[in-house]
Amino acid sequence: MWRRRECPRGPAKIAGLLTHCGMRCNNAGRLGGAVPGGHNSVPDRDGVVAIKEYSAGADAAGGVGDIHGRAMLVLLCLIWGVTWPLMKIALDQIPPLGMRATSAGLGTLTVLAICLVTRRSFRIANARAWAHVVVSSLLNIVAFSVFTAFAQITAATSRVTIVTYTLPIWMVLLAWPVLGERPNRMQGLAMALCALGLAVLTRPLAVSGIPLGIVLAAASGFSWAAGTVYLKWARIEADPMGVVNWQILISFVVIAACAAIFEGRPHLETVHADALLALAFTGVVGNGVAYGLWFAIVRRLPAVTASLGILSVPVIGVVSSILMLGERPTAADIVGFALIFAASACVLFSAPVAAREGKSATA
Repeated sequence: MWRRRECPRGPAKIAGLLTHCGMRCNNAGRLGGAVPGGHNSVPDRDGVVAIKEYSAGADAAGGVGDIHGRAMLVLLCLIWGVTWPLMKIALDQIPPLGMRATSAGLGTLTVLAICLVTRRSFRIANARAWAHVVVSSLLNIVAFSVFTAFAQITAATSRVTIVTYTLPIWMVLLAWPVLGERPNRMQGLAMALCALGLAVLTRPLAVSGIPLGIVLAAASGFSWAAGTVYLKWARIEADPMGVVNWQILISFVVIAACAAIFEGRPHLETVHADALLALAFTGVVGNGVAYGLWFAIVRRLPAVTASLGILSVPVIGVVSSILMLGERPTAADIVGFALIFAASACVLFSAPVAAREGKSATA
């Protein structure tokens, strides 16, 4: 139970401000968007999200135990899991940089439309905040997009999907010293299951030599983890959806420039309908909608919880690859998938330590 706190403006006025900024108000004015170190995001009259302090017990409702954040996490896993084989279908007919540039362009238009409809703010406060936006875009979107595209060309999609999700390991290694997010017992169990599952999956590859695609997949996982930790550490004072819009736009400019230099203009007129549809889904849903969900999740849940939670993505991705691409898993694949899925379940369906402590402290 929450201990009621007085607010000088009153819950109704705060709820009105949050609604104006397109966010939901929970528990008499508390916003679900938690950031590390016990902070909460409160929008000002211009719709910009500033970082404000709140008590340590707030994590129970606004962060680790946020039900809305976990529901968003499940939806995101489904979207990204299906996107992996669809990217492979597009890559069979479209060069990697051209495919990623086009999908980033579609994602930018999607996020822009969402921001305009919900009347979100695009304002970035100062040059320092702009620098944080650029760095997080390069790590979270540019590096991840390029590495995964080239990885899928040189390795099986199912394998690339699994190895990419070494990101929880990188996340724990980075979030603990940088953000002070110490993993609890259940997260420790999830980490152990994740490491064991990945070991089972990658051992057959290590025996005959690990191909470049697997190395690139691991690099993409590291870049995503680094970008997520950086984003939470930076605490950008801006509307989160506005930040996502700028991040995807920056990634589009960078990747499109690289595509123009190394691949030339994409000849989409020669591409078959299946690849075009796969490209459209990847850009609009896999990039635009999914990135919006991810950065909203990062503000609601601790970095480790968010990254361990998406461990179900490779399982969904592999199943989708079997159905769409005809790939067949080995016995090691099945065992590894089961272990990774169990790791994801530990995060999604267990009561967090912070939530239990907060409940006992206020009972």
